[in-house]
Amino acid sequence: MRSNPSRGNGRSQRGVALVLVLWLTVMLTVIGGTLAYSMRSEALAARNAVSLAQARAIADGAVDRATFELLRPRTREAWKADGRVHEWADAGAQVAVVAVDENARIDLNGASEVLLRSLFVRQGGLDEAAAAALVDAMADWRDEDELRRPNGAEAADYRAANSKYVPSNRRFETVGEVSRVLGMTPAVYARIAGLVTVLTNQQGINPHTASREVLLALPNATPEAVDEFLRQRADALAANLPVPPFPAAQGFATGASPTWRIRAEVRSADGVTFVREAVVRATPDPRRPYIALLWGEADRAAPAAATADPDAASAAKPDSGAPTDARRS
Repeated sequence: MRSNPSRGNGRSQRGVALVLVLWLTVMLTVIGGTLAYSMRSEALAARNAVSLAQARAIADGAVDRATFELLRPRTREAWKADGRVHEWADAGAQVAVVAVDENARIDLNGASEVLLRSLFVRQGGLDEAAAAALVDAMADWRDEDELRRPNGAEAADYRAANSKYVPSNRRFETVGEVSRVLGMTPAVYARIAGLVTVLTNQQGINPHTASREVLLALPNATPEAVDEFLRQRADALAANLPVPPFPAAQGFATGASPTWRIRAEVRSADGVTFVREAVVRATPDPRRPYIALLWGEADRAAPAAATADPDAASAAKPDSGAPTDARRS
């Protein structure tokens, strides 16, 4: 009995069609899954962007509130720029704000040469000769002339060292600018960046708010004396009493200033964190009670600020120094 060729061809065509349908189904499934994953990723990115924007706005508001509290008349309840943490909730987010007098840091423009040398030896890790040379080079960078100090450096020395920079012959405008000074290594800069400022022009520091690291930079300070002073200072702050003097700061001490470094950390309910760090200065103008000297985003590392716990202060890692040099309009 003969087989029917047409029947065999029909089965073959139906088999091919079935394979094509199966392949098409698989392709549509893959395309649909990819599209769904892409849409989910975009939705998550959009939600994170919204959460970050909200956290940023809350942090900016927290800086404004801290400034307002610091500008209020001095009472026992008024906020002080002494490193104590103020916490509250805002729109479901947790807010923590710390304000510290900017005189807690060593000013690269105004500090005495003795204090700067001590900073580079005690915290920068340099020997006395290298520290003295670096201080001279800093002075040559700031002064308006081209006269080279005995251990300093002027434009010719920078060109001889194939440096991309030459002295600006004016005061440091940012902390980061000091990293360009001949003799300043990345390692030394990383150690001192969180301990210095360019916004006070003070010869010394305010020991009532200075961090442990800054206090240890004083020429006559010892770890034991610093830790004991930090304990006394913490007890005085907790009892709302005057902070006792620190003998090692004699000759290097200044009072509080109307310039404050404010750090606002916001943690939203969905885990997004944003940290705003600003330096603001009070003014006598009631129409503009303060100006922002620095306004930037900071990392989440604990700042090297005054604290009520000397052990926490010794364990705290200094932050990266001045935040992004963006001035708030």
